[in-house]
Amino acid sequence: MEIYQLRYFVAVAEAGNFTKAAVRQNISQPSLSQQIINLEEEIGRKLFHRLGRKVTLTDAGQTLLGHARRILTEADNVIRDLKDEEAKGYRVTVGVAITLAHFILPAVIAHCRMNDIRLRMRSHEDFSANIAQSLIAGELDIGVLSMQTSDPRLVSIPLFTEPLLLAVGSNHRLATVEQVRVSDLSDENFILQGHLSSLTALIRRISGNHDFEPRVAHYCTQLSTLKTMTALGLGISILPRTAGTANDPAGLVYRKFASPAPTREVHIVHHYRRHLNRGAQLFIEAARAVVGPTPSASSAPFAR
Repeated sequence: MEIYQLRYFVAVAEAGNFTKAAVRQNISQPSLSQQIINLEEEIGRKLFHRLGRKVTLTDAGQTLLGHARRILTEADNVIRDLKDEEAKGYRVTVGVAITLAHFILPAVIAHCRMNDIRLRMRSHEDFSANIAQSLIAGELDIGVLSMQTSDPRLVSIPLFTEPLLLAVGSNHRLATVEQVRVSDLSDENFILQGHLSSLTALIRRISGNHDFEPRVAHYCTQLSTLKTMTALGLGISILPRTAGTANDPAGLVYRKFASPAPTREVHIVHHYRRHLNRGAQLFIEAARAVVGPTPSASSAPFAR
């Protein structure tokens, strides 16, 4: 029994068709069919019911499928580990949510440099929903998302929870209020990131819990644009604590919400079948070191 035979077998089982499986495996259909026949002869059992163009698994095929997937996963993990080159640094591809990338990526890089951690990181900044789809497609090792995914193919590891803050221009009526209530915002114009943003979805959910729908004046994909327009007094926004930087535009003011303050959860996410290589493990360790040991809103990192 060869590894490539198991790959062909799993491909046919998932495609339900020899021709489609052959295309996926980049092999001719007769060659793939012959390898399945060879595998059946070695096992001594038929693995598929051949129903014209469609095939379905026999009882023996059902039994083999689970074992074959585990064997292939382990084989892929071995190959992935062997390709990690410690001398050059461990590779990791990371997707980070737009409202987190400006903080988490530079902080992790600085931590690795200070501690002589050889990490070769390729990063991709996008909305959390898009990163989740890239993880499912196998395009990324891990993601740092500003939401907890419910997709059963993805594993979420809590990183930290942080409070949300009201962002307004310095001349806004709420700019000097000590603590703001969410209900105070029902008549305000909002500046949001857009429909793909998990932060926008969270703001809508928070508003709905207080019986109003945010009246959106502007959608801004880029966080820097959103901040600038807010500072100019064109509307208000709700931002996570980590969104604040030393380079914020003049006139941008953050105010705390009255208890219970709204929060958001940040998670490290990976595909449940994807092996966490050494690079991914080092990134997770660095991210945890950066945010601190207490992932709670009451003592959140990055206090302002």
